[in-house]
Amino acid sequence: MKALFDNVSRECSKTVTNSYSTSFSLATKMLAPSIRQDIYNIYGFVRLADEIVDSFHDYDKEQLFADFESDLHKAIDSKISLNPILNSFQETVHKYSIQKELYSSFMDSMRLDLHKSEYLSMEEYKQYIYGSADVVGLMCLKVFVHGDEKRYKELKESAMSLGSAFQKVNFLRDLKADYEDLSRSYFPNVDLSQLNELNKEQIIKEIEEDFHKGLKGIAHLPVEAKFGVYTAYIYYRKLLQKLKRIPSLEIRKRRVRVPNYQKAGLLAKSYISYRLNLI
Repeated sequence: MKALFDNVSRECSKTVTNSYSTSFSLATKMLAPSIRQDIYNIYGFVRLADEIVDSFHDYDKEQLFADFESDLHKAIDSKISLNPILNSFQETVHKYSIQKELYSSFMDSMRLDLHKSEYLSMEEYKQYIYGSADVVGLMCLKVFVHGDEKRYKELKESAMSLGSAFQKVNFLRDLKADYEDLSRSYFPNVDLSQLNELNKEQIIKEIEEDFHKGLKGIAHLPVEAKFGVYTAYIYYRKLLQKLKRIPSLEIRKRRVRVPNYQKAGLLAKSYISYRLNLI
């Protein structure tokens, strides 16, 4: 029965989320059960595409990516895939009428990571972030508002800002790995081999502006989504605060993280704010 395979597919997406990202997994657990699985389904899809371009160095990544993209479109057209991650993702796409432009833009940005190493203009930089992060926020927003187009349009800009903020924090946190291991430089007009405090302050100011816009939208999310999204917001804000305090030389040398005991404290703080309607 396909119902059994669909359940296995959903469990695969959940396993991918829990295995690859403790922070995203924690935030997803704070969502209402009615929407939690669909966020696992979205994350499983984006995680696999990202892994192809970032991790599978001993294989033909271009061919793997082309095959994955072809299977993606077949899955959505046929409403089934023998790839369980794509099978669960297509279910969510159809359930909430997620536009092709969103997941296609994501794949376009991931494809750039196969060969593009520098982003020399703000236009290139913004386009990459739109495809790699903003559209992920928009796909999640489709789930959060249960496909309500009017509410989606009202919250669209803030969801994109929050996606941008999360991605830029990741860029700054993963600077060492991106630059040294993958030879990538996302921030335009910044020499990452010579990252200084002025460059870092400019990047952080840009991220803080995105966070400010994103927080406004969180306040208007449906109750099923608000606590989970706010938990992710609090975690990334904490990570940004740590990056802000650490000298730029240290950011070039090591990956900054939030320890598990601090994540637990942030979760408690988020819950109190949520229960007291302070969001």
